[in-house]
Amino acid sequence: MTSMTDLVTAIITPLVEHPEEIQVSETGDGSVITVEVRVAPDDMGRVIGKGGRVINAVRTVVKAAATKRNIKVFVEVV
Repeated sequence: MTSMTDLVTAIITPLVEHPEEIQVSETGDGSVITVEVRVAPDDMGRVIGKGGRVINAVRTVVKAAATKRNIKVFVEVV
């Protein structure tokens, strides 16, 4: 994976029923990045999960990848 956007897209795509509606954008400077994820309204529950378990798991994986690059990444579902 070349960027955090690619990593988040790869993780979320198999979870949703409408992968064509996934929009992932990355903003921030070199050391702090915010990744915003937009999905179809029907898929919102699948991405967040019961009690936020799925999105927290996604954040954990992205955080682990970011730690290797010495950056801080925040994943937000919009």
